[in-house]
Amino acid sequence: MFEFITDEEARGQVGIGTLIVFIAMVLVAAIAAGVLINTAGFLQSKSQETGQQSSKQVSDRVQEVATVGNVSGEAVDFVNVTVTQGAGAGEIDLQNTTVTWIGPSGTYQLIAAEKFNNTSAATGDTFTYDVVKDGDSSAPVLNDNDDRLQYIFDVDQFTDGRELGEGEEVTIKINTMAGATTEIRFSVPESLGNKEAVEL
Repeated sequence: MFEFITDEEARGQVGIGTLIVFIAMVLVAAIAAGVLINTAGFLQSKSQETGQQSSKQVSDRVQEVATVGNVSGEAVDFVNVTVTQGAGAGEIDLQNTTVTWIGPSGTYQLIAAEKFNNTSAATGDTFTYDVVKDGDSSAPVLNDNDDRLQYIFDVDQFTDGRELGEGEEVTIKINTMAGATTEIRFSVPESLGNKEAVEL
């Protein structure tokens, strides 16, 4: 026989159906909100990381203080570049910097060798360094505005004996671990006679 559903039973079934749909919508909204929150958090952390990296690429650089050449005969055989931290820079490790030397005999990619002393010099495509001023003995790391370290380039070592002659020009690009680049340009004076050292 047929069962007749009263109005009250029909209303009850509709109410239960509505409740199920409502609960389903709440669950979907909660899941979507969780996904959005996670995505927003991820994007925020990535944007902060990118911002910090971009800032370091601009600020974590060395700044030239002085560039001097040692004169041997009628040529410059050593170039000493004294540097300090750039404005707003963090710690900079000279051993983790790379140098591009662009001169009359070609372009050379140089990396750090051991600390300079009287019995050793850079060999191959390398540079050495020395301490000019370092209050906390942190060399080869520049971590204070008063720190002064010196890049030492033994020119004829990486140029196969080709020293810098009078009037020749050089560009040095110093790239730190953070990706910041400092460009130093200089030219050798037109006359080197009777000089032991010259400012470049």
